Amino acid sequence: MPGDGSTPSQIPGPPAQGDGAEAITAAGGLHNYQLRLHAEYGPVVRFPLPGAGAAVSVADPVLLEATAKIDKRPEKLFEFLAPLQEAGNLQTIPAGEHGPWRRVMLSVLAGRPSHEAHFAQFAALTTELADRWASQDGPIALQKDLSELSLRMICQYALGSGLESPGSAGRVVSAFETVLTEFMTPDGPGKERADEALAYLRATVDQVLAAHRERGAEEADRSDLIAALAGAGESPARIRDTVLMTMLAAHHTTGVAISWTLYLLAGHPDAADRVARELDEVLGDRAVPEYGDLKRLTYLDMVLKEAMRLYPPGPYGAREATEDLMLGDYAVPAGTTIFYPFWAVHMNPEYWPDPEAFDPERFTPEASANRPRLAYIPFGLGPRSCEGSVLAMVEAELVLASLLKRFRLEPAPGRTVTPIERFVLWAAEDIHMMLTPRDPADPSLT
Repeated sequence: MPGDGSTPSQIPGPPAQGDGAEAITAAGGLHNYQLRLHAEYGPVVRFPLPGAGAAVSVADPVLLEATAKIDKRPEKLFEFLAPLQEAGNLQTIPAGEHGPWRRVMLSVLAGRPSHEAHFAQFAALTTELADRWASQDGPIALQKDLSELSLRMICQYALGSGLESPGSAGRVVSAFETVLTEFMTPDGPGKERADEALAYLRATVDQVLAAHRERGAEEADRSDLIAALAGAGESPARIRDTVLMTMLAAHHTTGVAISWTLYLLAGHPDAADRVARELDEVLGDRAVPEYGDLKRLTYLDMVLKEAMRLYPPGPYGAREATEDLMLGDYAVPAGTTIFYPFWAVHMNPEYWPDPEAFDPERFTPEASANRPRLAYIPFGLGPRSCEGSVLAMVEAELVLASLLKRFRLEPAPGRTVTPIERFVLWAAEDIHMMLTPRDPADPSLT
């Protein structure tokens, strides 16, 4: 009970054996391990987390409220991002530094006027991809292509410059993958290749920064992330680090969120038909939406949210308690790693009945009003939540509307889809789909 001197060691959990890596591997990844732990031990679980010692995982949205204001991440857990950053790890900078930096980021990434100003560019990039898909034979690799698309979008939006072609976007995506999967093992066989990939990423960003300086601040778009950071007095190194982190976060998370949504719709044709009918009603003969159309695509919005509940792009997060706090009946001392198992929160049957079922109706206004606010946290929570969440939803709904207006999708035969952790919740062998041009006159869609 509160005040009885409880400690993390008294919180239920598995027997302490090593650093937890073996148990996580045996479960098929940390996300699966979390689902099993909370199913067995309840909403608050103590478990060994590699790099953090004993961590406390919280899968109950009401209990999460006690942690919602924490503005500190465990430094050791984010050391793997250090190679990308020369001006201090942006993921773990102290709260005093993080607050002003976050406000600058939000001024760019969360602004509706700038979203609307860039919408036509986003639509053109999406149409370019859809045209390429329409001319392609065989299955489409969703996550590969959509990650490249979202990377090109964030370059145009936040950097004031898009990548030159789909091929160059693909090279940047590949470079990020190499750095994230191989650079973190200094003595591994991929170290030399990872060094080259990181050098390429930095050179790419330097080119953007140079173009910005040549263009001049007076000509810079107000939504340009570089201009905002420079105007706030950030150093060139901090600006480059921020650009790299923005590219990294945006191209992975938005691309995979769209991919999982298309995957679920392909497996639920009734929902796909309802999306198609809504698109026909709102867009008419137009192939892509305008910015103002998004607020009318209410069912598409529900579908996307349900997809991110079932497959949150980032399946977990972490904070470090900066003061003693209570989680239900348990006292947790300052310094404890608090683990956020987003997937387990989204699968909590107390708030999501039949949690494994795909049901967009969970996100009607009436249904949403009856749930705790932290029952759905695909972008994290509190002062370290994703600065680009609003932009990500705009991009995702635009892309989904444009693709689903033109195509029907079916799973490619002989392909399996297995979620794995690769910085985000990826599919092990991508998600392969067969496309069929949509016929709006099809009676099944009326």
